[in-house]
Amino acid sequence: MEILLDTINLDSIRQYADILPLSGITSNPSIVKREGEINFFEHMKKIKEIARVPIHVQVSGSTKKEILRDAETIVAQLGKETYIKVPINPAGLAAIKELKASGYLITATAIYTEFQGYLAIEAGVDYLAPYYNRMENLNVDSFTVLENLAKEIKRTSSNSKILGASFKNVSQVEKACRAGAQAITIGIDVLEAAFANQTINCAIEAFNKDWSENFGVKTIAEYVKGNN
Repeated sequence: MEILLDTINLDSIRQYADILPLSGITSNPSIVKREGEINFFEHMKKIKEIARVPIHVQVSGSTKKEILRDAETIVAQLGKETYIKVPINPAGLAAIKELKASGYLITATAIYTEFQGYLAIEAGVDYLAPYYNRMENLNVDSFTVLENLAKEIKRTSSNSKILGASFKNVSQVEKACRAGAQAITIGIDVLEAAFANQTINCAIEAFNKDWSENFGVKTIAEYVKGNN
């Protein structure tokens, strides 16, 4: 499973780049807005320097022509290894057709339905990002949608990967993985909740306490040093 961070906050990226085996950083205009007024491309270049993984940047244009122009601009500024996030609607699909023919890396986004996912797979996108929590909020069976998209990828021997997105909790992330998502992009709030599990922390503290009480030192390295 590939793990991506769904944020452009530099401090958060520094923190989790040291912790997780990251495969990428994803963003969208709403995520960018949270950082306030920034020099967008300079900010994204800093992310590349920190994380050393591909970044996924969403177009803001709404017509085919605008999407193509945005994609060209993004790659010119950030490099051809950048994934262009394009919504799956008529204009987006028309743009994806041209962009894939020109060798662009594409992440299909704003996927709320199984049908959109099928269209993205057929269009040959590199990643397709179904919105897990948002689908659930619309009373859509997110698990079944991802499961059926995974079956379609296998049936057609497609190179597309499901990038599960829009999670509100760890349980949804786990379900997406079980359904067949090859990658997930996680917000910092979900990661913080995952690592805040008090049962895990209590177990670690107990292990450390037992070691210290038994040998009189805190770490194994200190134990070896003290016996040499």
